[in-house]
Amino acid sequence: MNDDEGLALGAHTDIFIEYLESVYLLGGSSHMHNSLHPLKAAIVDLDGTMIDTLGDFEVSLNRMLADLDLPLLTRALVERTVGKGSEHLIRSVLAHQLALPEVRGLANVCDARSVEGLYDAAWQRYQYHYLAINGEFALLYDGVIEGLQQMRDAGLQLACLTNKPLSFAKPLLQAKGLDHFFSHVFGGDSFERKKPDPLPLLKTCEALGVRPGQALMVGDSSNDAQAARAAGCPVVLVRYGYNHGEPVDGVDADAHVDTLTHLAQALASKV
Repeated sequence: MNDDEGLALGAHTDIFIEYLESVYLLGGSSHMHNSLHPLKAAIVDLDGTMIDTLGDFEVSLNRMLADLDLPLLTRALVERTVGKGSEHLIRSVLAHQLALPEVRGLANVCDARSVEGLYDAAWQRYQYHYLAINGEFALLYDGVIEGLQQMRDAGLQLACLTNKPLSFAKPLLQAKGLDHFFSHVFGGDSFERKKPDPLPLLKTCEALGVRPGQALMVGDSSNDAQAARAAGCPVVLVRYGYNHGEPVDGVDADAHVDTLTHLAQALASKV
């Protein structure tokens, strides 16, 4: 990091600290649920928020489909279906590919050529291929390291909460040099239910030792926003993520940002 970058990072961190002090003194803005407590933590989503993993999904899913003798998929399909956990992703992909005209006839004459008939084998092959290439075709979004550092420097505890299986999430964070930012990492198989259910956020708040109103959810989709609203957490969404292929600005959130380095300014404007 050069001197100019260091000055910019420090300025954003100062804004974050000023924001936290304002929330403590003023009790928070009405749009942020009238919290009587300052933010003490941030809960950050993984896919589409910190790391662009569409490449990993596309490669591993296509290798899975090849093993099952099914047509390959497009990246656009992955973008529409990713975000609700691996089980939903695999079932959605199988249903889409089995409905293709060149496959549909086979599915009608063979019960095994159905989503349920293929699911177990598909999950095994998907897991094998994903773990083999985890992170190889994934890219860190611009501003993520700087944004996480700003939150850390402002005194926030950080946890990563994703619908991705924990066995996928932890190695990916380590491969991209992000693991040291987080005191806790929880996956889609860490709790009984996944986002958009509020349970994962509530459990993560418990692990962090904070109340829901003291924990900011940072994500990229309606899953994150719905879970945060139901749990009572303020929420900010990034515009560059997936959100099931739909524009994220239409999703109810306390702010929408173009990069994690804009997070402090977006929150400060809400006080």
